[in-house]
Amino acid sequence: MFNKFIASILPWLPKKLIWIFSRSYISGESIEDAMRVSKDLNSKNIKVTIDVLGEFIKNPGEAETNKLEYLNLIDVAFRNRIDGHFSTKPTSFGLLIDEEACYQHLRDIVAKAASYNAFVRIDMEDSPCTSAEIDIFRKLKTEFPANVGLVLQAYLKRTHDDLKSLADLNSETIPLSIRLCKGIYIEPEAISYKKHEEINLHYLEDLEFMFKNKIYVGIATHDKILIQNAYRLLAQYNVPKHLYEFQMLYGVTPNLRQSIVDQGHTMRVYVPFGEKWFGYSTRRLKENPKMASHIIKAIFVKG
Repeated sequence: MFNKFIASILPWLPKKLIWIFSRSYISGESIEDAMRVSKDLNSKNIKVTIDVLGEFIKNPGEAETNKLEYLNLIDVAFRNRIDGHFSTKPTSFGLLIDEEACYQHLRDIVAKAASYNAFVRIDMEDSPCTSAEIDIFRKLKTEFPANVGLVLQAYLKRTHDDLKSLADLNSETIPLSIRLCKGIYIEPEAISYKKHEEINLHYLEDLEFMFKNKIYVGIATHDKILIQNAYRLLAQYNVPKHLYEFQMLYGVTPNLRQSIVDQGHTMRVYVPFGEKWFGYSTRRLKENPKMASHIIKAIFVKG
């Protein structure tokens, strides 16, 4: 109850106060901030995936604006020689307003990235978006097989079946690329696993399926238990380094992140930026009220 109460009032607090917490997890408001942080991570042998904050738009004009921002981002990132990918949330391009228009916007972004031989990740959002986002990814993957990937969430009960259904897109020359995360959205118990141990069990089941089938996987987690089990499965299936990487959020568990890099594994960090950071931060709180107590600590206690 305390966490829910704190989460409910934080959106009404001054932005400067919320920024005290958010600045540790968001690179900044401008594209220059994203370039600065990305260059710093690259200098530490860490790849990035850059995301322009903003989702669940209200009108088609916002979708066009967001697309143009991504097209510019791709140009700027390559002028700065960033070693990185680009992450996109389909609701930023009007998925819930006009699915076909959303697809066309995402296609323009992937086509732009493909002109640089770059890569775009289609993020997975809450369950009303899941099927549509898989459909959009399938269409893009068919046209741009080497330039687009998808995110799947282990806590959804449908995910293992989704993996199996997508396996026809996999090939030895151009593997299917999936970022596997636990999932953060609050979903009904009928369609999602709720217990920590249960979610971890299915995460590892999905991970093992991808290793067995030589699907490229972004092992996206900060959970030490999952990471240790990932090491075990990597050794068990003798997975080559060109078929996996670890992924983490900017500012989260940096010591654990460095330990993975030190062991010679590829690491990619999600680098969000943009003027809509406040909405992003407060939405994350509504989706996961357990973060509230950590935010209070971050505001009043350094680290």
